[in-house]
Amino acid sequence: MLAFYALLLILSAPVHGFQFQDTTGKIHKLEDYKGRWVLVNFWATWCPPCLKEIPDLISLYKDREDIMVIGVAMDSDDPQTVMEFVQSMSISYPIVFGNRQIASQLDDISLLPSTYFYDPEGNPAARQQGIISRESIESFINLKSLERK
Repeated sequence: MLAFYALLLILSAPVHGFQFQDTTGKIHKLEDYKGRWVLVNFWATWCPPCLKEIPDLISLYKDREDIMVIGVAMDSDDPQTVMEFVQSMSISYPIVFGNRQIASQLDDISLLPSTYFYDPEGNPAARQQGIISRESIESFINLKSLERK
């Protein structure tokens, strides 16, 4: 868990929003999720650490109504492989076919996985380059919730 906090970087980028279209055609905007923590996870099917964290993201999305997860698959040049993987893993959160242009709405993605976290007010809360876990995400939320009180 300490590794998570060591790698956790407070976002200083002025970007406060995004607009992504998922594989079903639905548009996702940050402002649509006010009142919830929003986790945007950039991943790829060929990235072993990405694949390791996906079960935790699935369980967070299913179990916690206060968290919205959006997965951005950076291997959009092969949508069939992405969709087969999504189906095989039973990923229930929205998936976006990503590329550098889509990613640039948040940052210059140089490492996968990369995860961007927004607080319930829609403010950038953290960025994680490298693998995350459900435990580290929930610890972060609990810590931030205590700081607000």
